[in-house]
Amino acid sequence: MNISLVLVVIMAVLFACGVYSMLERSLTRVLIGFLLLGNATNLLLLIVIGAPGIAPFVGDGDPSEMSDPVPMALTLTAIVITFAVSAFLLALIYRSWQLGQADTVQDDHEDVALRERGRRGRHRARRRHDRLRRHGDGADHDRATRAVRRGGCRRGSGCGRG
Repeated sequence: MNISLVLVVIMAVLFACGVYSMLERSLTRVLIGFLLLGNATNLLLLIVIGAPGIAPFVGDGDPSEMSDPVPMALTLTAIVITFAVSAFLLALIYRSWQLGQADTVQDDHEDVALRERGRRGRHRARRRHDRLRRHGDGADHDRATRAVRRGGCRRGSGCGRG
């Protein structure tokens, strides 16, 4: 089976651009990223199909000359799923524009509080790690090091808190 390098490169670029676009806060860019991912998936399935053969109908020819129908069915399914999610995202963007005249996703109070709580936990764990490195024994230092790497002390972690 010959795979065109150009198709593989185009598929990789579409996947990369789609993922990058989906990481933005603008819902329109998320939609564009999702469409790029859908097209990259269709291109991947086109590559998987391989060399074209005869139509896969029973009695039409030698089964070794027939195309595999599974990637074709998956391609049609991917097209339908991409269309449905795109329609949903378009409705979401339209409603967001109606309510706030913008399509960007803002942080709510719970997101900010959770981020701050995690930041405080990391600072607490770092201070405990430094204190145990100066004054504690090796086992306490190892537990504190694991807590710092994990992002803070958790209940039952053995780092002295929780």
